[in-house]
Order: sequence, then C-alpha cells, then structure tokens
Amino acid sequence: MDQAQRLRDIVGDVDIAENSVQDARIITISSGKGGVGKTNFTVNMSIALAKLGKRVTIIDADLGLANVDVLFGIVPKYNLSHVIKGEVPIQDVIIEGPYGINIISGGSGIMDLIDLANEELEKLIQSLMYFNEVSDYILIDTGAGLSKSVLSFIDAASDVIVVITPDPTSITDAYALVKNIIKEDTKKIKLIINRVESNEEGDEVFNKMQQAVTKFLNKELENLGYIFEDNNLKRAVRKQVPLLEAYPRAIASKGIENIAYNLDNNGKYSKSNHSFRSFLNKLMNKI
Repeated sequence: MDQAQRLRDIVGDVDIAENSVQDARIITISSGKGGVGKTNFTVNMSIALAKLGKRVTIIDADLGLANVDVLFGIVPKYNLSHVIKGEVPIQDVIIEGPYGINIISGGSGIMDLIDLANEELEKLIQSLMYFNEVSDYILIDTGAGLSKSVLSFIDAASDVIVVITPDPTSITDAYALVKNIIKEDTKKIKLIINRVESNEEGDEVFNKMQQAVTKFLNKELENLGYIFEDNNLKRAVRKQVPLLEAYPRAIASKGIENIAYNLDNNGKYSKSNHSFRSFLNKLMNKI
C-alpha cells in the first residue's frame, strides 16, 4: 500500500505541459496466443492512422519477444531501460518511422518502475508525459497470453483491441484473454479478425465469440473489422517494410485502413475518457 500511494503521489505531482490540449488515446493491442498477426497489425495500424493525419507513437511492450523494430527494418540503439538508468533522455529512445511515427522499444524498462527511487521515478514519469504531448494515439503492442504485464497494460489503457484468427485455438485463447480482461475492467473490448477468407467467415468468427461472451460473461464485444488473408504480407515481412508501405493497394492494406478509419471516425465505437495521468496511475499500481 505504501508503494502504491507513493506512485500515486508522484504521478499527481508531475505537471502535464500547458500546451497539451487533449490527452492521447492509449490503445493496447493484444492476443490470446502468438502468431495471429498482432504486431504486424499494430505496425500497419500506426501507418494507417498517420495517413489520416494523426500523430502516432508505438511502444513495443512485448517483454518476451519485442519485434516491432524488425517489422520496420530498424535497429534501436536505446530503450526505456536506458532512460530509467539516466543514461539518455527520452528523446534519444524515440526512432522516427514512416509518416513521422514515433517508435519506442520498451524492453523490460516499464516493469522496473517499482524499484526506482522517488527522484528517478518522477524524472521518468515526466519523460513519459512527453509521449502524451507528441501523440494523438499511443499504440502499445503487448505480449500474447495472460501474463501480468499484458493484463496490466490492458487495464491501464483507454482502449483494448484483441486480434484473433479463424483458427479454433486462436478463438479459444482469445476467449480466455477476454474473460480475464472483463474481470479487471469494464471497458468494451474491440475485436479484429485477421486472415479471413471472406466477410462471411469474419462474421461467423465474430458471432461465435460474441455468443460465448454474452452467454457466459454477460458482456458485449465491438467488431472493429476484418483483415483478409494476403500473401503480400509475407512478402512485406521478408522485406522488413510494413505492408502499407510495400503494398498499399493490397487487400489486407485496405482492410487495415478501414479499421483505422472506423476507430478514428465511427461514432458507434466506444471511446474512453481516461487521461494520460490515469493511465500512468493504473499501470504503476498494477506493477
């Protein structure tokens, strides 16, 4: 309790910049299992949002298998752990990607917050506030599964997107993740169905998930859209160039752009009013 109160006090004492008119929308992107295209979606979603004129920051928070940098074809020199150690300022951790996207390798740094002295923690939180000032969207690519770090980021963020495929194991694991999210939070969960062969298959998978969640958890999911199976994605990965850059006219690219538009413009999808300060508070109280 003393640690939690210390973190709350420090977050409360840190000033948000006066020119920060509106808090960034913080979205965690997760999945019940690996190999469903979660990180590829995150990377290309960031480009789709940037093409809509949004300022986007990606934080690679997959503590076990961070690979956002691989998909962008970049080699980060620093991550957040270097900021924590006082070795570099936050600006040196940011790599500028296509369309001005900010890319940050989180590494294990975020989960090391609890061990910091007050002065170090206050300095780091002030640094993290910088992301809020330069972003309209902060996309957090979490690990897959039900680890503490994954659920911590999901609970703290404004919104959560769960990526699944029509594969039965993906659906089963996604349901387990949704069940655990609902235990922790009341936010609506947005679903992306990747690698579908048709809209009918996407509808079938979403309805199957929706029926199970409604029947056993008494909750509603939001259908954010489908991404079609597309061999161009494999070609883009081999090139280490995001799909939307390598093959902007590909059918999967169009699907991701439609999802970005829905997220940003379609009023039927819920938007949380969580502040960036609330995000930091929730995250650090979970660590």
